[in-house]
Amino acid sequence: MYGETEPAAAAASERTAFRQAEKKYKLYKPPSTKGRGRKKTIGGGVGDLSEVVDFHALLAGGVELPAGILRCDCPGFDLPVFRFLDRPGFYFIPGALSTEQQCFWIRESLKTFPQPPNRTNLTALYGPIFDLLTAAKNQKVLLEVQNSDGQESNERSNSGEKTCSINFKFVEHSKIEKGETRRSTTATTLVRKLRWSTLGLQFDWSKRNYDVSLPHNSIPDALATLAKKMAIPAMPSGVEFSPEAAIVNYYGPSDMLGGHVDDMEADWTKPIVSISLGCKCIFLLGGKTRDEVPRAMFLQSGDIVLMAGEARERFHGVPRIFTESDQQEISGLVSQLSGDDDRFILDYIHSSRININIRQVY
Repeated sequence: MYGETEPAAAAASERTAFRQAEKKYKLYKPPSTKGRGRKKTIGGGVGDLSEVVDFHALLAGGVELPAGILRCDCPGFDLPVFRFLDRPGFYFIPGALSTEQQCFWIRESLKTFPQPPNRTNLTALYGPIFDLLTAAKNQKVLLEVQNSDGQESNERSNSGEKTCSINFKFVEHSKIEKGETRRSTTATTLVRKLRWSTLGLQFDWSKRNYDVSLPHNSIPDALATLAKKMAIPAMPSGVEFSPEAAIVNYYGPSDMLGGHVDDMEADWTKPIVSISLGCKCIFLLGGKTRDEVPRAMFLQSGDIVLMAGEARERFHGVPRIFTESDQQEISGLVSQLSGDDDRFILDYIHSSRININIRQVY
Protein backbone atom coordinates (compact mmCIF):
# COMPACT_ATOMS: atom_id res chain seq x y z
CA MET A 1 0.00 0.00 0.00
CA TYR A 2 3.00 2.24 0.27
CA GLY A 3 4.77 0.94 -2.82
CA GLU A 4 5.71 2.99 -5.86
CA THR A 5 3.76 2.31 -9.02
CA GLU A 6 6.07 3.63 -11.75
CA PRO A 7 7.90 0.72 -13.46
CA ALA A 8 11.15 2.70 -13.77
CA ALA A 9 11.06 3.61 -10.10
CA ALA A 10 10.34 0.01 -9.14
CA ALA A 11 13.27 -1.26 -11.25
CA ALA A 12 15.61 1.33 -9.76
CA SER A 13 14.53 0.45 -6.21
CA GLU A 14 15.63 -3.17 -6.78
CA ARG A 15 19.24 -1.97 -6.96
CA THR A 16 19.20 0.15 -3.80
CA ALA A 17 20.76 -0.61 -0.43
CA PHE A 18 17.33 -0.59 1.21
CA ARG A 19 15.98 -3.15 -1.23
CA GLN A 20 19.00 -5.37 -0.72
CA ALA A 21 18.38 -5.30 3.04
CA GLU A 22 14.73 -6.23 2.46
CA LYS A 23 15.80 -9.22 0.39
CA LYS A 24 18.33 -10.24 3.02
CA TYR A 25 15.73 -10.53 5.76
CA LYS A 26 12.56 -11.34 3.82
CA LEU A 27 10.76 -14.60 4.55
CA TYR A 28 10.33 -16.44 1.25
CA LYS A 29 7.52 -18.92 0.80
CA PRO A 30 8.59 -22.44 -0.21
CA PRO A 31 7.77 -23.25 -3.85
CA SER A 32 4.57 -25.10 -4.62
CA THR A 33 4.98 -28.82 -5.13
CA LYS A 34 2.86 -28.47 -8.27
CA GLY A 35 5.15 -25.96 -9.89
CA ARG A 36 8.74 -25.94 -11.05
CA GLY A 37 9.64 -22.62 -9.51
CA ARG A 38 13.18 -21.90 -8.38
CA LYS A 39 13.72 -23.05 -4.83
CA LYS A 40 13.78 -20.16 -2.41
CA THR A 41 15.27 -19.95 1.03
CA ILE A 42 14.37 -18.00 4.13
CA GLY A 43 16.82 -15.13 3.98
CA GLY A 44 19.65 -17.51 3.03
CA GLY A 45 18.53 -20.50 5.13
CA VAL A 46 17.96 -19.65 8.78
CA GLY A 47 19.26 -16.20 7.98
CA ASP A 48 22.15 -14.15 9.28
CA LEU A 49 20.65 -12.00 12.01
CA SER A 50 23.95 -10.96 13.58
CA GLU A 51 23.56 -7.36 12.44
CA VAL A 52 20.02 -6.97 13.79
CA VAL A 53 19.98 -4.78 16.91
CA ASP A 54 18.26 -6.42 19.88
CA PHE A 55 17.29 -3.62 22.27
CA HIS A 56 15.91 -6.09 24.80
CA ALA A 57 19.34 -7.68 25.09
CA LEU A 58 20.89 -4.24 25.51
CA LEU A 59 18.33 -3.39 28.17
CA ALA A 60 19.06 -6.59 30.10
CA GLY A 61 22.68 -5.49 30.51
CA GLY A 62 25.85 -7.48 30.24
CA VAL A 63 26.14 -6.40 26.61
CA GLU A 64 28.16 -3.39 25.57
CA LEU A 65 26.17 -0.81 23.65
CA PRO A 66 27.16 -0.91 19.97
CA ALA A 67 28.83 2.16 18.54
CA GLY A 68 26.30 4.84 17.66
CA ILE A 69 23.57 3.68 20.08
CA LEU A 70 22.77 5.63 23.23
CA ARG A 71 20.49 5.03 26.17
CA CYS A 72 19.00 8.37 27.13
CA ASP A 73 17.11 9.80 30.08
CA CYS A 74 14.03 11.84 29.27
CA PRO A 75 12.63 14.28 31.88
CA GLY A 76 9.11 13.30 32.93
CA PHE A 77 9.42 9.85 31.36
CA ASP A 78 10.23 6.81 33.47
CA LEU A 79 10.80 4.13 30.80
CA PRO A 80 14.14 3.26 29.17
CA VAL A 81 14.72 4.92 25.80
CA PHE A 82 17.36 4.17 23.15
CA ARG A 83 18.31 6.20 20.10
CA PHE A 84 20.81 6.20 17.23
CA LEU A 85 23.36 9.02 17.09
CA ASP A 86 23.17 9.21 13.30
CA ARG A 87 19.36 9.07 13.12
CA PRO A 88 18.02 11.98 15.19
CA GLY A 89 14.31 11.95 15.94
CA PHE A 90 14.12 8.14 16.26
CA TYR A 91 13.41 6.69 19.71
CA PHE A 92 13.05 3.04 20.74
CA ILE A 93 11.18 2.18 23.95
CA PRO A 94 11.58 -1.58 24.64
CA GLY A 95 8.89 -3.30 26.68
CA ALA A 96 6.82 -0.13 26.99
CA LEU A 97 3.57 -2.06 27.50
CA SER A 98 2.86 -4.70 30.14
CA THR A 99 1.51 -8.08 29.06
CA GLU A 100 -1.96 -7.04 30.25
CA GLN A 101 -1.81 -3.85 28.19
CA GLN A 102 -0.67 -5.76 25.12
CA CYS A 103 -3.60 -8.18 25.41
CA PHE A 104 -6.02 -5.28 25.80
CA TRP A 105 -4.81 -3.57 22.62
CA ILE A 106 -4.73 -6.85 20.67
CA ARG A 107 -8.39 -7.39 21.56
CA GLU A 108 -9.25 -3.80 20.65
CA SER A 109 -7.42 -4.09 17.32
CA LEU A 110 -9.49 -7.11 16.31
CA LYS A 111 -12.83 -6.31 17.95
CA THR A 112 -13.24 -2.53 18.07
CA PHE A 113 -10.90 -0.88 15.58
CA PRO A 114 -12.37 -2.51 12.42
CA GLN A 115 -15.89 -1.35 13.42
CA PRO A 116 -17.57 1.26 11.16
CA PRO A 117 -17.31 4.17 10.64
CA ASN A 118 -13.65 3.13 10.69
CA ARG A 119 -12.65 1.84 7.28
CA THR A 120 -10.61 -1.27 6.49
CA ASN A 121 -9.18 -2.85 3.37
CA LEU A 122 -12.37 -4.97 3.30
CA THR A 123 -14.74 -1.98 3.13
CA ALA A 124 -14.43 -1.42 -0.61
CA LEU A 125 -15.30 -5.08 -1.30
CA TYR A 126 -18.05 -5.74 1.24
CA GLY A 127 -19.20 -2.38 2.56
CA PRO A 128 -19.30 -1.69 6.31
CA ILE A 129 -18.78 -4.89 8.33
CA PHE A 130 -20.03 -4.89 11.91
CA ASP A 131 -18.90 -7.28 14.67
CA LEU A 132 -16.41 -9.18 12.53
CA LEU A 133 -14.55 -10.74 15.46
CA THR A 134 -17.77 -11.95 17.10
CA ALA A 135 -18.89 -13.49 13.80
CA ALA A 136 -15.53 -15.24 13.44
CA LYS A 137 -15.72 -16.66 16.96
CA ASN A 138 -19.20 -17.99 16.13
CA GLN A 139 -18.02 -19.39 12.78
CA LYS A 140 -20.50 -17.34 10.78
CA VAL A 141 -20.43 -16.67 7.05
CA LEU A 142 -20.74 -13.32 5.26
CA LEU A 143 -23.35 -13.85 2.57
CA GLU A 144 -24.32 -11.65 -0.36
CA VAL A 145 -27.91 -10.46 -0.09
CA GLN A 146 -30.20 -8.54 -2.41
CA ASN A 147 -31.33 -5.04 -1.53
CA SER A 148 -34.91 -4.61 -0.35
CA ASP A 149 -35.95 -3.06 -3.68
CA GLY A 150 -34.60 -6.02 -5.60
CA GLN A 151 -31.98 -3.89 -7.30
CA GLU A 152 -28.28 -3.60 -6.72
CA SER A 153 -27.36 -0.24 -5.28
CA ASN A 154 -24.71 1.98 -6.80
CA GLU A 155 -23.90 4.21 -3.88
CA ARG A 156 -21.13 6.70 -3.46
CA SER A 157 -19.66 8.14 -0.33
CA ASN A 158 -19.94 11.82 0.58
CA SER A 159 -16.59 12.37 -1.11
CA GLY A 160 -17.81 10.79 -4.36
CA GLU A 161 -15.87 7.58 -3.82
CA LYS A 162 -17.49 4.43 -5.22
CA THR A 163 -18.64 2.12 -2.44
CA CYS A 164 -19.60 -1.52 -2.41
CA SER A 165 -22.67 -2.03 -4.64
CA ILE A 166 -23.78 -5.31 -3.05
CA ASN A 167 -25.10 -5.87 0.46
CA PHE A 168 -23.71 -8.58 2.74
CA LYS A 169 -24.77 -9.96 6.10
CA PHE A 170 -23.53 -12.60 8.52
CA VAL A 171 -25.51 -15.85 8.68
CA GLU A 172 -25.08 -19.18 10.41
CA HIS A 173 -23.09 -21.66 8.37
CA SER A 174 -26.03 -24.07 8.55
CA LYS A 175 -28.18 -21.51 6.71
CA ILE A 176 -26.06 -21.78 3.55
CA GLU A 177 -28.03 -24.07 1.26
CA LYS A 178 -26.39 -26.63 -0.97
CA GLY A 179 -25.84 -25.18 -4.43
CA GLU A 180 -25.91 -21.59 -3.15
CA THR A 181 -24.68 -19.31 -5.96
CA ARG A 182 -24.40 -16.06 -4.04
CA ARG A 183 -20.95 -15.00 -2.92
CA SER A 184 -20.01 -15.99 0.60
CA THR A 185 -16.90 -15.81 2.77
CA THR A 186 -16.33 -17.13 6.26
CA ALA A 187 -15.78 -14.52 8.96
CA THR A 188 -12.60 -16.36 9.96
CA THR A 189 -11.22 -15.85 6.46
CA LEU A 190 -12.09 -12.16 6.57
CA VAL A 191 -10.21 -11.66 9.84
CA ARG A 192 -7.17 -13.25 8.23
CA LYS A 193 -7.58 -10.93 5.25
CA LEU A 194 -7.56 -7.80 7.40
CA ARG A 195 -4.56 -5.70 6.43
CA TRP A 196 -5.42 -2.23 7.76
CA SER A 197 -8.02 -0.19 9.56
CA THR A 198 -8.10 3.57 10.09
CA LEU A 199 -9.11 5.37 13.29
CA GLY A 200 -9.94 9.03 13.81
CA LEU A 201 -9.49 11.11 10.66
CA GLN A 202 -9.77 8.67 7.78
CA PHE A 203 -6.84 8.20 5.41
CA ASP A 204 -7.65 7.88 1.70
CA TRP A 205 -5.16 5.38 0.28
CA SER A 206 -6.00 6.19 -3.34
CA LYS A 207 -5.26 9.91 -2.90
CA ARG A 208 -2.68 9.52 -0.10
CA ASN A 209 -4.25 12.17 2.09
CA TYR A 210 -6.72 12.57 4.93
CA ASP A 211 -10.34 12.98 3.85
CA VAL A 212 -12.06 15.04 6.57
CA SER A 213 -15.42 14.60 4.82
CA LEU A 214 -15.55 10.88 5.62
CA PRO A 215 -17.53 9.90 8.73
CA HIS A 216 -15.23 9.17 11.65
CA ASN A 217 -14.98 8.97 15.40
CA SER A 218 -12.30 10.56 17.53
CA ILE A 219 -9.32 8.46 18.57
CA PRO A 220 -10.45 6.33 21.56
CA ASP A 221 -9.64 8.12 24.81
CA ALA A 222 -7.50 5.29 26.20
CA LEU A 223 -5.41 5.14 23.03
CA ALA A 224 -5.02 8.93 22.94
CA THR A 225 -3.88 8.96 26.57
CA LEU A 226 -1.34 6.22 25.90
CA ALA A 227 -0.01 8.00 22.80
CA LYS A 228 0.39 11.30 24.64
CA LYS A 229 2.40 9.61 27.40
CA MET A 230 4.63 7.64 25.05
CA ALA A 231 5.29 10.63 22.78
CA ILE A 232 7.01 12.61 25.57
CA PRO A 233 10.64 11.72 24.61
CA ALA A 234 10.09 13.15 21.11
CA MET A 235 8.14 16.27 22.13
CA PRO A 236 9.50 19.70 23.16
CA SER A 237 9.24 20.36 26.88
CA GLY A 238 5.75 21.56 27.84
CA VAL A 239 4.19 20.62 24.46
CA GLU A 240 1.59 17.83 24.35
CA PHE A 241 1.08 15.42 21.46
CA SER A 242 -2.41 15.64 19.93
CA PRO A 243 -3.57 12.27 18.49
CA GLU A 244 -5.92 12.79 15.54
CA ALA A 245 -5.59 9.64 13.43
CA ALA A 246 -4.23 6.13 13.59
CA ILE A 247 -3.54 3.37 11.11
CA VAL A 248 -3.65 -0.22 12.32
CA ASN A 249 -1.64 -2.66 10.21
CA TYR A 250 -2.29 -6.41 10.38
CA TYR A 251 0.51 -8.76 9.25
CA GLY A 252 0.09 -12.40 8.30
CA PRO A 253 2.90 -15.00 8.36
CA SER A 254 4.58 -13.97 5.09
CA ASP A 255 3.52 -10.31 4.91
CA MET A 256 5.95 -7.43 4.69
CA LEU A 257 5.73 -3.65 4.51
CA GLY A 258 7.96 -2.19 1.83
CA GLY A 259 10.21 0.79 2.39
CA HIS A 260 8.30 4.07 2.53
CA VAL A 261 8.17 7.51 4.11
CA ASP A 262 5.17 8.73 6.15
CA ASP A 263 4.87 12.26 4.84
CA MET A 264 1.16 13.13 4.74
CA GLU A 265 0.92 14.92 8.10
CA ALA A 266 1.34 18.69 8.22
CA ASP A 267 3.94 18.97 11.00
CA TRP A 268 6.76 16.46 10.85
CA THR A 269 8.21 17.70 14.14
CA LYS A 270 5.36 15.77 15.80
CA PRO A 271 6.11 12.07 16.18
CA ILE A 272 4.42 8.98 14.87
CA VAL A 273 3.81 6.75 17.90
CA SER A 274 4.13 3.16 16.70
CA ILE A 275 3.02 0.25 18.92
CA SER A 276 4.03 -3.35 18.17
CA LEU A 277 1.82 -6.29 19.22
CA GLY A 278 2.05 -10.03 18.64
CA CYS A 279 4.83 -11.73 16.72
CA LYS A 280 8.31 -10.28 16.60
CA CYS A 281 9.49 -8.60 13.41
CA ILE A 282 12.53 -7.00 11.82
CA PHE A 283 12.24 -3.25 11.35
CA LEU A 284 14.48 -1.39 8.90
CA LEU A 285 15.32 2.29 9.43
CA GLY A 286 17.10 3.77 6.43
CA GLY A 287 18.05 7.19 5.18
CA LYS A 288 16.42 9.98 3.20
CA THR A 289 16.98 7.97 0.03
CA ARG A 290 16.84 4.25 -0.58
CA ASP A 291 20.55 4.27 -1.32
CA GLU A 292 21.56 4.53 2.34
CA VAL A 293 22.13 1.22 4.12
CA PRO A 294 19.36 0.81 6.75
CA ARG A 295 19.79 -0.23 10.37
CA ALA A 296 17.93 -3.44 11.21
CA MET A 297 16.38 -4.06 14.63
CA PHE A 298 13.97 -6.46 16.29
CA LEU A 299 10.54 -5.19 17.33
CA GLN A 300 8.81 -7.31 19.96
CA SER A 301 5.29 -7.22 21.33
CA GLY A 302 4.96 -4.25 23.66
CA ASP A 303 7.77 -2.20 22.09
CA ILE A 304 7.07 1.36 21.00
CA VAL A 305 8.94 3.39 18.39
CA LEU A 306 8.79 7.17 17.93
CA MET A 307 9.69 8.90 14.67
CA ALA A 308 9.81 12.70 14.68
CA GLY A 309 11.62 15.50 12.88
CA GLU A 310 14.41 14.26 10.64
CA ALA A 311 13.43 10.64 11.29
CA ARG A 312 10.12 11.31 9.51
CA GLU A 313 12.08 11.78 6.29
CA ARG A 314 13.74 8.36 6.50
CA PHE A 315 12.65 5.27 4.60
CA HIS A 316 11.52 2.47 6.86
CA GLY A 317 9.76 -0.86 6.53
CA VAL A 318 9.14 -4.37 7.86
CA PRO A 319 10.63 -7.14 5.69
CA ARG A 320 9.80 -10.06 7.97
CA ILE A 321 7.80 -11.27 10.96
CA PHE A 322 8.69 -14.37 12.99
CA THR A 323 5.94 -16.92 13.56
CA GLU A 324 7.94 -19.96 14.69
CA SER A 325 5.99 -22.14 17.10
CA ASP A 326 8.70 -21.94 19.75
CA GLN A 327 8.79 -18.16 19.80
CA GLN A 328 9.41 -17.19 23.41
CA GLU A 329 8.59 -13.51 22.94
CA ILE A 330 4.82 -14.12 23.01
CA SER A 331 4.78 -16.69 25.83
CA GLY A 332 3.30 -14.07 28.19
CA LEU A 333 0.50 -13.36 25.73
CA VAL A 334 -0.26 -17.08 25.44
CA SER A 335 -0.83 -17.39 29.19
CA GLN A 336 -2.99 -14.24 29.30
CA LEU A 337 -5.11 -15.26 26.30
CA SER A 338 -5.82 -18.81 27.47
CA GLY A 339 -9.51 -18.30 28.35
CA ASP A 340 -12.28 -19.68 26.18
CA ASP A 341 -13.36 -16.21 25.04
CA ASP A 342 -9.85 -15.47 23.76
CA ARG A 343 -9.26 -18.79 22.00
CA PHE A 344 -9.72 -17.31 18.52
CA ILE A 345 -7.49 -14.32 19.34
CA LEU A 346 -4.77 -16.62 20.69
CA ASP A 347 -4.80 -18.68 17.51
CA TYR A 348 -4.60 -15.48 15.47
CA ILE A 349 -1.72 -13.90 17.38
CA HIS A 350 0.40 -17.06 17.18
CA SER A 351 1.06 -16.22 13.53
CA SER A 352 0.30 -12.51 13.23
CA ARG A 353 1.62 -9.08 14.10
CA ILE A 354 -0.39 -5.92 14.73
CA ASN A 355 1.01 -2.41 14.53
CA ILE A 356 -0.90 0.65 15.75
CA ASN A 357 0.65 3.93 14.63
CA ILE A 358 -0.87 7.14 15.96
CA ARG A 359 -0.42 10.51 14.28
CA GLN A 360 -1.03 14.20 14.80
CA VAL A 361 -2.38 15.28 11.42
CA TYR A 362 -2.43 19.08 11.77
